[in-house]
Amino acid sequence: MKHFECTMPGEPPTSTGTKSTTKVKRISIPRVQSSTDTELQSQLSQSGSTPLQSMALHYMSFRSDLEDSAIPSAVHSRLFDLFQQIYKEFEMVYLENIGLQEKIDALNEKLERECYGSGERSLPPGDQADYSDSKNPSKAKSVINTAQKVKTSHKLKAQTSKIVSSFKNPTMNCSMQRQYIGHKDGVWEVSVGRPGQPIIATASADHTARVIAIESGRCLLQYIGHNGSVNSVRFHPTIDLALTASGDCSAHIWQAAVNWDIPKRQSSSEDLSAIDRTPTNASYLGDDQEEPPTLRTPVRELLGHTGVVMAADWLSGAEQLVTASWDRTANLYDAETGEIIHTLCGHDQELTHVSTHHAQRLCVTSSRDGTFRLWDFREPIHSVSVFQGHTEAVTSAVFTREDKIVSGSDDRSVKVWELRNIRSPLATIRGDSAANRLAVSNNGIVAIPHDNRQIRLFDLSGQRLARLPRTSRRGHRRMVCSVAWAEEAGSPCNLFSCGFDRLVIGWSVLPVKEI
Repeated sequence: MKHFECTMPGEPPTSTGTKSTTKVKRISIPRVQSSTDTELQSQLSQSGSTPLQSMALHYMSFRSDLEDSAIPSAVHSRLFDLFQQIYKEFEMVYLENIGLQEKIDALNEKLERECYGSGERSLPPGDQADYSDSKNPSKAKSVINTAQKVKTSHKLKAQTSKIVSSFKNPTMNCSMQRQYIGHKDGVWEVSVGRPGQPIIATASADHTARVIAIESGRCLLQYIGHNGSVNSVRFHPTIDLALTASGDCSAHIWQAAVNWDIPKRQSSSEDLSAIDRTPTNASYLGDDQEEPPTLRTPVRELLGHTGVVMAADWLSGAEQLVTASWDRTANLYDAETGEIIHTLCGHDQELTHVSTHHAQRLCVTSSRDGTFRLWDFREPIHSVSVFQGHTEAVTSAVFTREDKIVSGSDDRSVKVWELRNIRSPLATIRGDSAANRLAVSNNGIVAIPHDNRQIRLFDLSGQRLARLPRTSRRGHRRMVCSVAWAEEAGSPCNLFSCGFDRLVIGWSVLPVKEI
């Protein structure tokens, strides 16, 4: 998930921007109701100025001035229409860049196949000596030079084995099973319910979080207690509670008990016309009929941050929880009282994510300063380790069941680390687009969502397993923000993704031999 979002009324977050003259980069600015324009301008200036960020800043200032002015409503609407037209022009440029990038990828794949798929072999030991004794010295010299080139080519191949392996036949079969539709703005994160509860939760820039039944696609509960973008959502590991983090500088714990007997609403003609490109197996979660149960009041409100809260997660045992904020700190809270136990300081720039260990009192915080930190709360006095290796913002870092850490970054790389080795990664996965909030399955499959609408699967050694479909009807149409694995057997979907296109997609990912 990017740190900046600019949204037009009724439109998903802005999805274009530039990092170079040939690559359009999505940015986003989670809406902060309590922040002033001066504070937002300061946050943007710290991140560096790009044309789209400047446009976003001017738009925010314009919107604020417009709301305070006495301009007639007709003129007000016309001005917003003009901004939406500008947004659409930027979107067209972005899609054009995506098409060009796909052509470049195809040409690179063809080049790699030609280089490494020609079947050439280096000469065995002793052959060079045999050829040097040949009666034709020029021919012998030519053969030797060829042998040296082939040898160099194979050496290069060994050095880039992880890249080359990505062009081998996929070992996983991936198919889209269902689309979940209903949010009115981009979806930042998707989480899966605990074993025995076939539900997912979604966090959206439309200021709401939803609990959705996986099989029926029904929205079982909508939480509307936040006053800003909902950036993160996590289910409690044992009871019916959920934890959300928001742009209103707070985190909330709320009751996630759901009513499974809600009648399934029928899709209206307006729904169908608004999403005419949606597959027939989509689940319509619109709210023009059969409004889902709505919850506004949290069980506990967690305060103390002075900036956007980007993520929150339950610490092992769920008696405590950790939040990560743009104010460059993470807070450790008592889940029962809502009091701050520790404020975790040390990052030089805004925090982007926090994730906890499934069994131990450990967590990792990611930051725009290019590092992530491992916090150990197993002793009365907590300790911290700093992992360095990325050259741009770390968008997420998560634990694996094998006690490794996998980190993703805006520098287009994903790295696998040994929990006790902070010096160098065990494996590095290179991509062609920034990596967002990734997830690792119990059997070690890394799902990586990208800015360029792709979702790629790798194992922990860096071997590429598959790429999920990405077409107008079988995949995301904008940046993919987050993914989550569902480990329970028998579910129609075992991987979920969400993105700026307001969609949540359920996927079936199975080894080829099981198909």
